[in-house]
Amino acid sequence: MSLREQLYRQAGEALPQRIARANGSATAAYQQLAKEIHQTIIERVELGKLQQMAPEQVKRELAQLVEHILEEGNHPVNEAERRSLVLDVQDEMLGYGPLEPLLADPTVSDILVNTAKHVYVERNGKLELTEVTFLDNAHLMRVIEKMVSRVGRRIDESSPMVDARLPDGSRVNAIIPPSAIDGPLLSIRRFAVKPLTVQDLIERQTLTQQMTHLLEAMVKAKLNILISGGTGSGKTTLLNILSGFIPADERIVTIEDAAELQMRQNHVLRLETRPPNIEGRGEITQRALVKNALRMRPDRIILGEVRGGEALDMLHAMNTGHEGSLATIHANTPRDALTRLENMVSMAGLSLPTKTMRQQITSALTVVVQVSRLTDGSRKLMSVQEITGMEGETINMQEIFTFKRKDVDRDGRIKGHFCATGVRPKFSERLQAFGIRLPESLYDPTVQHEV
Repeated sequence: MSLREQLYRQAGEALPQRIARANGSATAAYQQLAKEIHQTIIERVELGKLQQMAPEQVKRELAQLVEHILEEGNHPVNEAERRSLVLDVQDEMLGYGPLEPLLADPTVSDILVNTAKHVYVERNGKLELTEVTFLDNAHLMRVIEKMVSRVGRRIDESSPMVDARLPDGSRVNAIIPPSAIDGPLLSIRRFAVKPLTVQDLIERQTLTQQMTHLLEAMVKAKLNILISGGTGSGKTTLLNILSGFIPADERIVTIEDAAELQMRQNHVLRLETRPPNIEGRGEITQRALVKNALRMRPDRIILGEVRGGEALDMLHAMNTGHEGSLATIHANTPRDALTRLENMVSMAGLSLPTKTMRQQITSALTVVVQVSRLTDGSRKLMSVQEITGMEGETINMQEIFTFKRKDVDRDGRIKGHFCATGVRPKFSERLQAFGIRLPESLYDPTVQHEV
């Protein structure tokens, strides 16, 4: 049970009831009363003293203040509304206001705030509109500022876009006027309190047991792997899964824009980028972190997402003894991933001939794994492709596993099957050199796994 769930239950209201209230049972009169109580508390309480108290003590003090204000004003509220007002004020003072119930709901994977009056969530791969609202755009701005300030970021008219993370690791992106025309926009990618395991992905039919055996073997044999996919396709989730196969005695350096990876090994060094300050100074880029990581004697380098010129430094690292490195990239197909990687290498400021760039990529990378989010909301590992070399100026690839779509059922779910292509990968010899022997039946194309 998460901390938010525990707090709601301690307050005497079950989480489902609380979420139901967030999804539409609060009236305009109730919202106005909550706003008045919140404003009264701000006027009466020294916020500096509250910050010196323990969280549980602050919650008790706020609960007593709400009860006192309700008695003073002789407000006609029932017991359920009274308890809800206490929670609302606590959320506003200590948390993220109207978003707290959604953050406490384990079924919500994404929270998308389109200005103050429209809040969407994603459940089971599908978007749905909730009836959660903010009082106005100024109220939403206060929540956004609270989120980003807690991790040392800022957002204002001169810097209207920001990436940040919540204390639980959830990824936050906000953009405000003048860049956002209709009002502040907020996107929260939820962070799994309990990381998904390989077995979870198999049960969700994201991949098969046979594919898992191959992925585990590739990581243990220190192949350099690039995970490709679109937004929300599960790249980071798969990266977490693959990183779990790294032996515990290896030194791992992770580099991310916003720290999301949940490494289970002990010897992990986590690095994170930093944007420039208000004077435009102090920026720490992924490229700088990759260069620094090479001086930290890493056994593995894990790059959360390749975005720009750091692609060249990553390839250099892979080509100079840092085997077994992992990275993700935004692309719709494995071939597109390599094209994007070429474009990013060119962003490093070196005018390398096309053939030279592709030779760098070919010698550095061994496997591209493609993941996709399908139209029914499900995530699938669509393809595992090996980079086999070059023919002229073209990078050659061969597919080892694939997911083939066949049909859509009455409920809109995509039907298809996973299967091997019958190709035995060239890196099989490397697997054997590491003492890993996979059965030849693993590559049998006649074995199909229907989903």
